[in-house]
Amino acid sequence: MAENLSFFEKVNKNFDKAAQFTEYPQGLLDQIKICNNSCHFTFPIKRDDGTIQTIHGWRAEHSHHKLPTKGGIRYSTLVNEDEIVALAALMTYKCALVDVPFGGAKGGIQLNRNEYSESELERITRRYTYELIQKNYIGPGVDVPAPDFGTGENEMAWILDTYLTMSQDKLDAIACVTGKPIDQNGIHGRKEATGRGVVFGLEEVCSYEDDMKQIGLHPGLRGKTVVLQGFGKVGYPAAKYLTEAEAIVIGIAESDGAIYNPKGIDIEKVSTFRAETGSIRHCSDATFIENPNDVLELECDILIPAALENQLTAENAPRIKAHIIAEAANGPTTTKADEILQKRGALIIPDTFLNAGGVTVSYFEWLRNLSHVGFGRLARRYEETAYNAMLLFIEQATGYQFSDDERGPLHGADETDLVNSGLQDTMVNAYQEIREIRLKHGKDVVDSRTAAFISAIHKIAQSYMQLGIFP
Repeated sequence: MAENLSFFEKVNKNFDKAAQFTEYPQGLLDQIKICNNSCHFTFPIKRDDGTIQTIHGWRAEHSHHKLPTKGGIRYSTLVNEDEIVALAALMTYKCALVDVPFGGAKGGIQLNRNEYSESELERITRRYTYELIQKNYIGPGVDVPAPDFGTGENEMAWILDTYLTMSQDKLDAIACVTGKPIDQNGIHGRKEATGRGVVFGLEEVCSYEDDMKQIGLHPGLRGKTVVLQGFGKVGYPAAKYLTEAEAIVIGIAESDGAIYNPKGIDIEKVSTFRAETGSIRHCSDATFIENPNDVLELECDILIPAALENQLTAENAPRIKAHIIAEAANGPTTTKADEILQKRGALIIPDTFLNAGGVTVSYFEWLRNLSHVGFGRLARRYEETAYNAMLLFIEQATGYQFSDDERGPLHGADETDLVNSGLQDTMVNAYQEIREIRLKHGKDVVDSRTAAFISAIHKIAQSYMQLGIFP
């Protein structure tokens, strides 16, 4: 029965499970859970061949306990109202969990982007933005979109340009959307933020010896085998940084097939091959697997679903052998699959935590846009001078002369350094809170997903109480 729940019903089921461990009045819990508003709009678009097509788009603002609301825009044939509302709800809990002061939102357009030219996608994106403006669903203090599945920097640049054209406030209008190109007031590190956040989160999760021993693994990422579903904006950076952490990526699945090599896959080689051929199929030094779902069932330490929702189901969960399920995508595990995997003893790291790198760095970009000062600009030279003075003092006191290689890494923090440092700190603190809640209630009583929801509920409830809406 639980397997037939809609996406939003599944999110609310997880919410209700966590709410049992709180003492807030039901009225407050109902307000936190409900979607404040959503909008479905249609508009005509002229195709390159002159035909007219009706486009369906949505935007949902789940919670206004913090403003602005925040959430990506996805282009997918699977987009519908339930999916958008569910993803907006997850954004609310995700932002609260990692202490990013936004309410949750989400948007989407129902299409397969591969069936449209770039000029058609631009017209669709600009018209969608116009609809958002007309209905007051976008603005630096109202609702701030970002990239998601099927969208990227180009779409965010078109959104910014359209909004600038119609906005009266030209100064802060650049903060109306995040995930922009660097040369259009984007921020370094945003493109790979979700994937990097996945690795920062996994590093923290795997650092606890007792927790790893409980699932039959050694602490740390080094030597752990990894299978990835999805090799896009999340999967590729995650694979890259996992390899740098000395984990071994043995399997990669995409929609048109998968590759497997038990000795490890060369991530950059696969990336180059895909860029040249448009696919990872038959990439050398790896065995090609026709059915990508088969890769999910490989023996591995860590399985990372980094594609779409509902990928781990009651049907395939009994055959999944991974010790750790790292949810890099939104909602990749159905309710029944979650129960099966938990019963087997797998450690599931929830999407509300592990997928939060993107919105965290989007927050940094939003702050940067509103302050009109790039991170690191004011302090970098001062820090470099301080580092050099420290080295000079050591050389004079000891007689040791530092080589150029030793001096090389010592530089003032630039924007990328600060963004990555802030992201790592955010992921570490959030997981420590999750783990503390589990320890408080008992690991056998509260799993990581429930603990993440408990943390989010506490923070959102406190916000409503501070507003004076609830006693």
